[in-house]
Amino acid sequence: MTATDIHRTIDAVWRIESARLIAGLARMVRDVGLAEELAQDALVAALERWPQSGVPDNPGAWLMTTAKHRAIDQLRRRKLIERKHESLIHEPEFEPTDERLELEAMLDEDIGDDLLRLIFTACHPVLSAEARAALTLRLLGGLTTDEIARAFLVPEPTIAQRIVRAKRMLTDKKIAFEVPRGEERDERLASVLEVLYLIFNEGYAATSGDDWIRPELCNEAMRLGRVLAALAPEEPEVLGLLALMEIQASRLNARTTSSGDPILLPDQDRSRWDPLLIRRGLAALDRIGKLRGTSGPYALQAAIAACHARARTAEETDWARIASLYAVLATVMPSPIVELNRAVAVAMAFGPTAGLAIIDALADEPQLRQYHLLPSVRGDLLSRLQRHDEARNEFERAASMARNTRERQMLERRAAASAQAARTQA
Repeated sequence: MTATDIHRTIDAVWRIESARLIAGLARMVRDVGLAEELAQDALVAALERWPQSGVPDNPGAWLMTTAKHRAIDQLRRRKLIERKHESLIHEPEFEPTDERLELEAMLDEDIGDDLLRLIFTACHPVLSAEARAALTLRLLGGLTTDEIARAFLVPEPTIAQRIVRAKRMLTDKKIAFEVPRGEERDERLASVLEVLYLIFNEGYAATSGDDWIRPELCNEAMRLGRVLAALAPEEPEVLGLLALMEIQASRLNARTTSSGDPILLPDQDRSRWDPLLIRRGLAALDRIGKLRGTSGPYALQAAIAACHARARTAEETDWARIASLYAVLATVMPSPIVELNRAVAVAMAFGPTAGLAIIDALADEPQLRQYHLLPSVRGDLLSRLQRHDEARNEFERAASMARNTRERQMLERRAAASAQAARTQA
């Protein structure tokens, strides 16, 4: 195996094992920042030794053992186990100490519990949404600071500062490395799900930059969602988010042209939708039904996505059911954006005039004043009503607000098409 092959292997092993390493170490040292440093030390040791000694038969175990020893040394230096030291003063140096055996046993406990603790810690609501997303990708995704910065189109120093400040905040606030219980668990779980969906959405429809989709972010969010679903299999909203992400992600191959231009849902080639992801999403929805958790916001959004997934053509879409699901979602999770989506469904089910009435009622919503999809949807409905001059104005306004290059170009094309239609109409 060449040095290049070994480095690629180390990268792959790190992506697989880093979260497990950090989770086990964090329970031991009770400090997420220190746990990551210890895991990084083990990675550096691998980079130094494996090119000479070769990749171990069980590289994950090698990293964990190395990290264990460094953690024990660190705890000794920090005098976190002084009482144990006192009892070991008279022991022969060559005999294994109770201290080392106890600490190694701590790291050998159920890693699933540790991962769940790490997820809840990285996504603690004391942190901003941006900090939670960066820290989650760093600790649980194993992504480098540079990779996270490129994914979110943010300067690398900005991401580095977010991560450092987030870890410092967790330490300063003395955030416990634990799985919360009772009402706090519900609040913290909502924070976790919000972070995963934020990461997924940035991949599914990028807010800025030259690419409309970034599949690597969608894939990472789904991977973390699957980890969470395996750790919390009885949580309907965890399954709801996973179902939503997998059904939405099934369309990724059909969402852009070969040159990267957006393809809207009605125009997509549904034969390019991923049937495996659809089946997985629908299976998760079935599981939610058995758990009687279909009324949660993520479960409802997954049910809406399933309506599209089940339709063999755009014309077969059950828009009336989608509109009714959005009406329920609006009561569970009141939001102007939910109302905007409901307007689209109502327009598709009952005609553009009905949808436009809902849109116009949202005109003064502060949350939507700089939201480009409001004039974009309005332009689409006006176009369907043959009000092409008004539609052009709306598409131009939407294009001026859009931060994503591909989306802005698409809106400009729609504005030009409306202008041409208006001239023809005249």
